[in-house]
Amino acid sequence: MHMADALLAPAVAATMYVASGVAAGVSIHKLKKDDEPQKLPTMAVTAALVFAGQMINYTIPGTGSSGHMCGGMLLSALLGPQAGFLSMIVILAIQCLFFADGGLIALGANIWNMAFYGCFVGYYLIWRPIVKSSWFGSGRSAQRLRIIAASIIGCVVTLQLGAFSVVLETSLSGITELPFGAFVALMQPIHLAIGLVEGLITAAVLCFVFESRPELLRDIEAEGKGAENKKSLVTTVAILAVLALVVGGGLSLLASSNPDGLEWALFGNEEGGYAANMGLNEDDFGVSSKAADTAASIQEATSFLPDYSFANSESPAGTTVSGIVGSVMVAGAALLICLAGGFFRKKKEHKG
Repeated sequence: MHMADALLAPAVAATMYVASGVAAGVSIHKLKKDDEPQKLPTMAVTAALVFAGQMINYTIPGTGSSGHMCGGMLLSALLGPQAGFLSMIVILAIQCLFFADGGLIALGANIWNMAFYGCFVGYYLIWRPIVKSSWFGSGRSAQRLRIIAASIIGCVVTLQLGAFSVVLETSLSGITELPFGAFVALMQPIHLAIGLVEGLITAAVLCFVFESRPELLRDIEAEGKGAENKKSLVTTVAILAVLALVVGGGLSLLASSNPDGLEWALFGNEEGGYAANMGLNEDDFGVSSKAADTAASIQEATSFLPDYSFANSESPAGTTVSGIVGSVMVAGAALLICLAGGFFRKKKEHKG
């Protein structure tokens, strides 16, 4: 669901930068009061895992489309909404600048669509109410079911909100090639399916954490923890780190070649024997502006692995290198930002 610059008028893009910037500022202010240093390694490896997970497009059967996880729900369940949101900013910025995934002008909109809803709406309105509820009764099994329910419902709802925001943003940008009703009718159902798959993936990861190191999950009641089969923090983080490298460096080679939900809605997949949908010309559509041209030249200069591959090469090694390098970059950037900002630094006790 990474938007290209051609989908946004400069004024709309600027507005979305402001909205995402305000959310980032509030998150930074909140995290400066945090005192959970154990979040540092967890933030690094989970951000890397989401980056790697976004490289894998999974096929939506019978549609000619594919989708990938956004990751906001996963990050906010582990880190809280503020740290999760900042982690998503790191992921999306690195994807944009170094892998040419999503437009630079559109980065503010992509942060809002893919991170804000999953991290804030998903956490405060779905994750926390469900895992703190009495759904399914009491005990570990019931808590596990609440985690699964919150993951699936959260991913489905927040991806629907993100997809609808894409439609609104393009409509406000005055792209007349995209009739509002038709665009909504294409975007919402396909992202419903994509969100369902992401919910299952998110539930699987969070259930693993629940069984291994349950206190890493936000808002899990004590009765749902238990000590059996509990792994150390180092072991749990190490497993997630290895999973990120395996997903990014290996499983990414199995990603579907079908267009993702947004591309599918815009351009269809006639080559694969499916509908043309909006039927736009991929090489000539949307808004053109001097700002977009400048942004494109910046991305061309900064993206050393465009489209997660070696430049002018179709070697699968480019995908593997992109997955590993990108995961390491995201983990390192998340750590540096946290350390520079003083987030998750254990507060000193002052003697009165």
